[in-house]
Amino acid sequence: MARTPSLGAHVSSAGRIDKAVERALDVGAESFQIFGAAPQMWRRKHHPDEDTEAYRQKFRDAKLKSSYIHAVYLINLASPDDELLRKSIDTLTAELDLASRIGADGVIFHVGSHMGSGFDHALPRIAAGMSEALERTPDDALLLIENNAGAGRSVGSTFPEISAIMNAVDHPRVRICLDTCHAHAAGYNVATIAGLKDTIDEFQREIGADNLLAIHANDSKTELGSGKDRHENIGQGSIGLKAFRRMVRNRVLRKAAWLLEVPGYEGGGPGKADVDMLKALRDEPELPPLPPLKN
Repeated sequence: MARTPSLGAHVSSAGRIDKAVERALDVGAESFQIFGAAPQMWRRKHHPDEDTEAYRQKFRDAKLKSSYIHAVYLINLASPDDELLRKSIDTLTAELDLASRIGADGVIFHVGSHMGSGFDHALPRIAAGMSEALERTPDDALLLIENNAGAGRSVGSTFPEISAIMNAVDHPRVRICLDTCHAHAAGYNVATIAGLKDTIDEFQREIGADNLLAIHANDSKTELGSGKDRHENIGQGSIGLKAFRRMVRNRVLRKAAWLLEVPGYEGGGPGKADVDMLKALRDEPELPPLPPLKN
């Protein structure tokens, strides 16, 4: 029987997209996440059919549990700017199409910023944009809203806002990715026993545990409620090792795929040592030692 949760990391899809599966195996991932295009650019990368089919075959052969695409960061479905909104919808549609082509479970995306118009004013735009992208794409790829860290005019940093978006879209392919760093930065105190209980209780009440499909497992460089999106390695930030041990074993959170987006104990992004740390927190009876800080 497979262990739960499935643990993994964001891996590179540079070169051919199917190479990502090999890189996931190299770091010991059970699930993984990739970019389908350069995250800071609108221009899409072309993925030939032979590459997408190779991805599917390698994924099947490896018997990995799940894979996800993280959408480009430029998407902003809350924008009052019509040109930006149109680019965002078309790009999100392209991400969902690619997820279907490679057999990925879904696309994880940030809703964006209302840019001063306010959440209530932005909500119809968000719902219409998500609905259009979903209706234009095959029904075998899910769309996951990721919670934001809460800075400035960002949308979706609180569970009630995410719930409002889900209710407005009202589509069976919409799910949630919970980022632990973003939640902590937005004021959800996942670092303590009581704070984690309150966070999960609110999540279940507002969104529902069945809608949680993925978790971005990131410690936080900044303190509770900072509003800043600054990822840190597991156990080296303000959330801490004990808190991640509690979270990875929690009966609600353990149902999701856990995906690291950390700087990496060795630098250069999450690697095998980072995935091994999550596995130790999941599987071992004692807290594992932290790797030495890199100078």
